Amino acid sequence: MSDLFQANEVKTSYSAKDIEVLEGLEPVRKRPGMYIGGIDERAYHHLVAEIIDNAMDEAVAGYATNIEVSLGADGYVTVKDNGRGIPVDPHPKYPDKSALEVITTTLHSGGKFGGNAYAVSGGLHGVGLSAVNALSSHMIIEVAKDKKLYRQEYRQGKPQGPVICLGPVSNRRGTSVSFLPDTEIFGDSVHFKPAILFRMARTKAFLFRGVEVRWHCDPSLIVGDDKTPAEQVLKFPNGIEDYLAFLIQERPQVTARPFTGRVEFPNHMGAVEWAVCWPDDLQDGFMYSYCNTVITPQGGTHENGLRAGLTKSLRAYAEMVGNKKAVDMTADDILNTAGVMLSVFIKDPQFQGQTKEKLTTASAARLVENAIKDPFDHWLSRDVKSASALLDFIVERLEERKKRKKTVETARASATKRLRLPGKLADCSHNHTQGTELFLVEGDSAGGSAKQARSRETQAILPLRGKILNVASASHDKILANEEINDMTEALGCGRRDKYDENKLRYEKVIVMTDADVDGAHIASLLMTFFYQEMPKLIENGHLYLALPPLYRLTQGGKSVYAADDEEKDRLLKTAFKNATNVEISRFKGLGEMPPAQLKETTMDPAKRTLLRVLIPKGVTEEAAEEMAYTADIVTRLMGNKPEFRFQFIQEHAKFVENLDI
Repeated sequence: MSDLFQANEVKTSYSAKDIEVLEGLEPVRKRPGMYIGGIDERAYHHLVAEIIDNAMDEAVAGYATNIEVSLGADGYVTVKDNGRGIPVDPHPKYPDKSALEVITTTLHSGGKFGGNAYAVSGGLHGVGLSAVNALSSHMIIEVAKDKKLYRQEYRQGKPQGPVICLGPVSNRRGTSVSFLPDTEIFGDSVHFKPAILFRMARTKAFLFRGVEVRWHCDPSLIVGDDKTPAEQVLKFPNGIEDYLAFLIQERPQVTARPFTGRVEFPNHMGAVEWAVCWPDDLQDGFMYSYCNTVITPQGGTHENGLRAGLTKSLRAYAEMVGNKKAVDMTADDILNTAGVMLSVFIKDPQFQGQTKEKLTTASAARLVENAIKDPFDHWLSRDVKSASALLDFIVERLEERKKRKKTVETARASATKRLRLPGKLADCSHNHTQGTELFLVEGDSAGGSAKQARSRETQAILPLRGKILNVASASHDKILANEEINDMTEALGCGRRDKYDENKLRYEKVIVMTDADVDGAHIASLLMTFFYQEMPKLIENGHLYLALPPLYRLTQGGKSVYAADDEEKDRLLKTAFKNATNVEISRFKGLGEMPPAQLKETTMDPAKRTLLRVLIPKGVTEEAAEEMAYTADIVTRLMGNKPEFRFQFIQEHAKFVENLDI
């Protein structure tokens, strides 16, 4: 606490003049993360999603049948619909402004609050269009309405003049929004990717069978291995049933046909559509859910309703046919290997955050559960052969789960007795896998500090001698003969390649802890390559992490602050140590040079440390497949046995290097 007071001792007064009031669209430009989730590539593309969602609302409401999504060579994205068109007449509350200008320049304005213009919609907060306008260097909106064409332009959210009428138009109606994101907000290194926008457009076409989405992209933007079409008309008469078939392709199924349907909610509360199948290849399942055509990647109450409806129905069927093994059946047993598409349309949905990643409307769970349960009852009763096959399949998953649970409870204790653990491993005393961590550290010196800094109950330490073997370029015999690799394999206890067994993994987290320098980064790369090639499931299941030790310690008087790199060090000197003199800057030569107390405080204490989880894309979507292929290509190019690939990579990326740690 004293450090906090020292860091702020320069400013002693706090009065009304310190209170800043942001007006108009200033809050969006000041804090874009509050409105679109950040300023990274995902947020950059989210701008397009906001505009497409508005067009989809017109389609779902029954006023639009066509939507065009275009990406130009100049970086502009244009979204057109043939709906009613944004109103351009003067707004009653602001008679000197058109409704169009109010909507685009005022937060929390739009036609979705009163409930008269839209029965259901994806845009609810009146923020989407105005946020995109605020974060664009240039936006052009054209509205074809009442056989006239209107236009207004904006720069960084500010109108460049009033709405102007361009004259009569007889063969056009609806709204066209064209915009270019502002480099002052996003920088100049982020650009629209045709593949991402095409998938976005195709998903919307899948989700509402009544709409035709027309995709256009300048061919010059489609480069390399990108297979994105330059033009395509997207229309799917069976909606999410077609979407599921597209994702599943030729994978074998447990049942003769998927469980699909659509039910209108009572009292005009909306509707739900679903498509569920059970692939017979035992791969991980997936569930993609949407509300009013907006994807909800974190699920929510609609997913809870589906899980409850399917579980209750299948349990009742099992009881009816006398299958007593199914009494302990859970939703996870039913859905962990299933492919699920779920889409709800409801009035006034409540989401978690502006980016709408999770549906929180409480009534959605009951509505979806009641809508799905009866159709699933009938589906099971109509096809007894498929129902029996599905029940047997689920019961088998249930029994496997019980076996795994029993195995996990004794895994660590039995593994310790069974395995020949390497002598330099300082194991933890915990008898269960849950909550345990194995630190792979660089050298005996760092290992000694780590052993003193660790929590003996849950943290194990395995020192490694320098740089391990590069498995991407080594023969199988050489890998088998390598002592460091064998030590890691024995310590983990789960086996390698096709002999990998998740249930035998002795630690919940495997943490690579190397020095914060070039050599440390190289060792971390070699270790990640080892796990990627020899134990990919360990990464896929979320067990591999990178520790982030600091590179500097800044001290002045009794105040000490750690910096991860040069950039943070310079920032701290300008902020936490502003106007301070005689600041002592210590650069850690390695983890072995760091006292155990400092190592624990900065790198090993779960309450204070920062870890990076290493992930491999997984799933059956095109995007995941592309990311997996990209990962495999990078590993091959940078870690394989062909140096010309590494030389090519260095030539291609050398221009981006700013600071060399030599």
